[in-house]
Amino acid sequence: MTELFHKTIKQIVPVDEDVRARAVKFHANLTKPPTSLGYLEVVGEQLSAISGQCPPPLPLPARTCVFAGDHGVQAQKVSPWPQTVTEQMGTNIARGGAAINVLSRHAGADVVVYNVGGLTKLPESETCIDCRIAPGTKDMTQGPAMSEKEAYQALEIGIKAAKDAVDAGKKCLIAGELGIANTTPAAALIRVFTGAGIAEVTGRGSGADDEMLERKKSVIATAIAVNGATKKKPIEALAAIGGFEHAAMAGLMLGAAAAKVPIIVDGVIACSAALVAAAICPDVLGYMIAGHDGEEPGIRAALDNLGLRALLKLDLSLGEGSGAAAALPLVTVAAKIMNEMAIFGEESGVSGEKEN
Repeated sequence: MTELFHKTIKQIVPVDEDVRARAVKFHANLTKPPTSLGYLEVVGEQLSAISGQCPPPLPLPARTCVFAGDHGVQAQKVSPWPQTVTEQMGTNIARGGAAINVLSRHAGADVVVYNVGGLTKLPESETCIDCRIAPGTKDMTQGPAMSEKEAYQALEIGIKAAKDAVDAGKKCLIAGELGIANTTPAAALIRVFTGAGIAEVTGRGSGADDEMLERKKSVIATAIAVNGATKKKPIEALAAIGGFEHAAMAGLMLGAAAAKVPIIVDGVIACSAALVAAAICPDVLGYMIAGHDGEEPGIRAALDNLGLRALLKLDLSLGEGSGAAAALPLVTVAAKIMNEMAIFGEESGVSGEKEN
């Protein structure tokens, strides 16, 4: 265990349940029927518990961290896309031309790409950091995808990304990713950490046909068996069947919790990373907000296991952090409700008394 990782875990404490209870009472005094804003109230109360403040601070400005990596398991033909797309899309995101840039920009978040394990380097800039541990993982059907040392390195890249964002004044983080074939290790991780069946957690990713989908399921079963991956040893499992971006996202989540800022979880890749982070340190769960329930079936298995409820259901399957960025405005409005609504009484001119 490295020093930064150990220090970060020690800094993570449970969210403040006393402040959450205060936020529930605060909502009851706003000029509306009790609980009439439904899950928006729950999110606002969670923001209060995370920050220790009632009403909570706004989750703005925010940052979307997109971690890029490639995967040796693509040797088994689990994705219809060539791995050159990882480099191409990484460059596109760094230049501001992808869907995640549009969604983040209009929600109040900037975007930074971290090339944590792509096959090739990306052009470095303020919006693209080349921190490659290796040019892709190894084929997990033949043995561990990465060493435990590499897994810790990737975790620490995510932790540092969280610290850099918070030091830059960001109040909320979004975990995004990019990598051809990365839904295969995501499904493998979800299978191991939830116990759900392989068929339940494995989807088509970026367009696998029926034959490729069946091969993908077989590959996942083989990788888990070859490596003996188990949730009882989360770092070993992450190294064996995960990816560099999965590990970095888990690190980002741990870093966000250590800094007491909310982290919005995106789709199936982020959900697999959330399972790893929660297995490492269960208290991180209190800082997670589920952005969406997308097309990949593993999302539902992961969210159910984590006890998280998604804010959106829009049939998204893009990744990149897109669903989390789309959910950020709802997280923002949940905080604004508590900061801007009037309370019952003389000042608002609204009575909170019911008729007898």
